Amino acid sequence: MTPRLGVTQDDQALADAVARYAAEAIAPEARAIDEEERSATCHVPGLAALGVMGMNLPERWGGAGVSPTAMLLSLVEISRACAATSSMIGAHYLGTDAVLLGGDDAQRAHWLPRAASGEWLAGFALTEPRGGSHPADLRTRAVREGNHYVIDGVKHFISNAAEARFLVVFAKTDADAGARGVSAFVVERDSPGLTVSSPEKLMGIRGGHAFEVAFESVRVPAANRLGAEGSGFRTAMKVLDNSRLDVAATALGIAEAALAAALAWARERRIAGEPLAERQGIQWMLADMKLRLEASWGLTMQALALRTAAQPFTLQSAMAKLHASEMVAFVADTALQIHGGYGFTREMPLERYVRDARILRIYEGSSEIQRNIIARIVLG
Repeated sequence: MTPRLGVTQDDQALADAVARYAAEAIAPEARAIDEEERSATCHVPGLAALGVMGMNLPERWGGAGVSPTAMLLSLVEISRACAATSSMIGAHYLGTDAVLLGGDDAQRAHWLPRAASGEWLAGFALTEPRGGSHPADLRTRAVREGNHYVIDGVKHFISNAAEARFLVVFAKTDADAGARGVSAFVVERDSPGLTVSSPEKLMGIRGGHAFEVAFESVRVPAANRLGAEGSGFRTAMKVLDNSRLDVAATALGIAEAALAAALAWARERRIAGEPLAERQGIQWMLADMKLRLEASWGLTMQALALRTAAQPFTLQSAMAKLHASEMVAFVADTALQIHGGYGFTREMPLERYVRDARILRIYEGSSEIQRNIIARIVLG
C-alpha cells in the first residue's frame, strides 16, 4: 500500500498484521460467503484474537486502545479481502460506539468489554421501513411504565440482528418533539416480543446479513436508556460521523483490490502479442482509477486527522464518505471493463467488487444526504 502521512510505525505494524490475517483467513472464504450467502460472523473469533472487534474502544472498556488511524487502515485491509466482513464489523462498531458515546460508565462497563472481546456481537437499529433517510421521523415508540420502557415498532436493514447479543434501538419517547423526542436504548436480543426476520436477499455484501426487526411490547429496563430522554438523535449523529469513515475505509479497500487486479491483468493479458498495459487507452483508465483513489485517501485522512485530534469532523466525514463511495463504483467498474468478458464471469472477483460497492452510496446516509450535510455546513 502507498505510504500515508500521519501513519505511525505502530499503526502500520497493526494494519500489516491484519492484512496478513485477511489474506490468509478471510480472502479465501470471500467467494463462498458471497455465493452461499453465509454470515461473515464466522470470522469473529479470529478477528477478536487480533483485537479488531474492539478497535473502536479504549482499553478502559476492554478495547484494543489503538489509534483511529490503525483502525481505519485495518478496515481497509479487511475490505480488500471481503467487504461483507468489513460490513459486519462496521455494524458492530455502530452499536458499541453508541454505548461508548451515549452511555454512562456503568453501561459501558457492562456492555463493552464482552463486545470488544468478540463474545458479544452488537447491532444498531435506527433505520425504519418508511424513514431510511430521515432518522428523526421514527415510528418506533418507547413508553415509560415505571422502571421500564415498552417499545413497539419495526426496524429494517439491521445488520447483525440475528447473531447480536444486543441492539442499540432508537425510538420516540416524545412523538411530537421531532429529533428532540428520540431516545436510545440497549435492548437484549432475546427480549420477549423481539423478533428477527430471515436475512434479506441482498445484491452485494451478501455475508453482511441484514434483517427486519419487530418490537411488540418489548419491555426494557429504564437503566438501559443511553443518556437522557431526547438525547438519542444526537448520539446517533455522533456515531454516524465515525461510521462514515468506516464506510470510506470499505470503499478504499474494495478499490485497492480492484485496482490491483486491473494492474495485474493489464501486465499479463496480451493482445496481438503486446501486454494490455502498453496501450495508451488502458494506461489512461488506470491513471484515472489511481487518481480518484488517491483523492479519496486524502479526504479520508483529513477527516481522520480531525477525529484523532478530537476536533469536529462532520463535514470532512461526509465528504470522505461521499467521494469514496462514488469513487469505488468507478474504480470497480473500470477494473471490470479492463478485464473484458472475463471480468463479467463469476470466476473472477470483479463482478463481486461491483456489487459490493453499490451499497456504499446508500447506507450510513445516502450520497444525497451527504450532499445535504456538506451544503448545510458550507452555507452556515
